[in-house]
Amino acid sequence: MGSIRVRPLLDGETEAVVHLWGETKRDAYPYLPLEQGRTFEEDLAFWRGHLAPRCAFWVAEGEGALLGFLALAGSYLDRLYVHPRRQRRGVGVALLAKAKELSPAGLELHTHVKNAAARAFYEKHGFSAVRFGVSPPPESEPDVEYHWRP
Repeated sequence: MGSIRVRPLLDGETEAVVHLWGETKRDAYPYLPLEQGRTFEEDLAFWRGHLAPRCAFWVAEGEGALLGFLALAGSYLDRLYVHPRRQRRGVGVALLAKAKELSPAGLELHTHVKNAAARAFYEKHGFSAVRFGVSPPPESEPDVEYHWRP
């Protein structure tokens, strides 16, 4: 893959990123029927109503396309998604490096216990599992809280 650039989300890119997010969720969460069935309109409403008011967004771009995105709420890594066809090419690493740069004292996040790929990625990059629990309804899936401390 060519050069990956990480930059703030621009006005007018939200819908493209929400489409990327939807495709990635359907690929990453075969065990979550709720996510499998979400429409673009539902994802966009959630983005605007729940994520946008509290998160800063960064995108990774390369080869003339959006490759992934990062949503940070302070030191909480709320979302990090890389399009399924762009994974394992440094996009996630570039986004995670931006998150660490923006929160040099540390980061926290949650992921599903069943999301083995995400868990391996975060553990490879210095995150430690600190607590196991269950995600809030309607998912109610086993999850794990990770921390990264430099």
